[in-house]
Amino acid sequence: MSSNLQLRIVGYEEARTLLRQRLLHISRDEKTITTVAAIIADVARRGDEALLEYTQRFDGVQLEAGTLRVTQDEMDAAVRRMGETDLGKALRHAAARIRAFHERQLEKSWIIHEDGGVLGQVVNPLASAGLYVPGGKAPYPSTVLMNAIPARVAGVERTVVCTPANNLSDAVLYAAHVSGVSEICKIGGAQAIAALALGTESIRPVDKITGPGNRFVAEAKRQVFGLVDIDMVAGPSEIMIFADDTSDPELVVRDLFSQAEHDQDAGCVVISTSLQLVEEVNNLIGEYLARETRADIIRSSLSDNGMAILVSTREAAWEIINLYAPEHLEIMANAPLTEVLSSVRNAGAIFYGAYAPEPLGDYIAGPNHTLPTAGTARFASPLGVYDFQKRTSLIAPSRRLYDMLVDDAALIAHAEGFTAHEASVVARKFCKGGQ
Repeated sequence: MSSNLQLRIVGYEEARTLLRQRLLHISRDEKTITTVAAIIADVARRGDEALLEYTQRFDGVQLEAGTLRVTQDEMDAAVRRMGETDLGKALRHAAARIRAFHERQLEKSWIIHEDGGVLGQVVNPLASAGLYVPGGKAPYPSTVLMNAIPARVAGVERTVVCTPANNLSDAVLYAAHVSGVSEICKIGGAQAIAALALGTESIRPVDKITGPGNRFVAEAKRQVFGLVDIDMVAGPSEIMIFADDTSDPELVVRDLFSQAEHDQDAGCVVISTSLQLVEEVNNLIGEYLARETRADIIRSSLSDNGMAILVSTREAAWEIINLYAPEHLEIMANAPLTEVLSSVRNAGAIFYGAYAPEPLGDYIAGPNHTLPTAGTARFASPLGVYDFQKRTSLIAPSRRLYDMLVDDAALIAHAEGFTAHEASVVARKFCKGGQ
């Protein structure tokens, strides 16, 4: 089936307005908020009974009481079936690369010695983490790897994967096995997030919940935040490709499609200094779209959220990129890497050069594919080992260090009107003994 679909071509000023509007458009829906709140309250009240009911209603799977968790026999069978398959080998290869990359992110405790006292920071892993793996038309073993491996590298002892009962596959179970996951539960949706946060008869609560999901999952994570920590509230996937007259238009189209096929809300933007490049891309879109299995989704995504932005200079491109703060930024233009790294402040991940398609980062390059969306790359970072570690401050002054600090501390406390603070800090002046 042919298509005359083309990216809308806009200039610099119009692009700035449209990108701001897109970021503002990604908002919460009142019906979703109400529905999710009711599910969370129901899971809090009825526990496993509610989970079983929602699993049958939403996933079409009828489970019996006590069967919400994957058994060791089920896991062992999946491992046997997957072990020597090509996919099994690919998952092991990806796991090794992801683990090696994330091991470099480990933070360590540190202390400094000052006048006989000790100040420092103690770093410990979280005790437990819940890792959500969405369902859909296909299994997502890569999501297991990208969430579980950083947690395990951080030292999290209890990692719990939740995935819809109709999404369980050998690939997902095998990815959990090679990642060192300790528990797998056959539940999805907002009810899974509620179970991880609140606990039920079958599932003990966790300290942090990570992983992508639909709008109900995202809203549930938002509502339980504070009771537990979360990684982020993810919006639709995004790609921005900076290309010029040296870029291959076929690669641009291929990479746009790789994100457009996620869902109809995906953001797909080309930014270029070359009108000819943009026209070549537009000429290829219809031809290539006819070959895609998810053509309807790609068409909707490009039609509703796709655009090509023409700029006159690379400096203008960097400004637009930093304004949009894309989840995925591909640099196909002829720009030195040093210039890219000094100019791009806001991006979830940078893919540089002709051999850096975004899906390479999704699966096997090593960096995490859980990235900030909807402009949050202005202040947020990719999921990493640091998300599964917590820091505790250490203050252990000697008498000599205390004597150096006490008078100024008392003055500041007095200025703020906290007389009990002042009395507490000054009281040590009259202590006898100690170091």
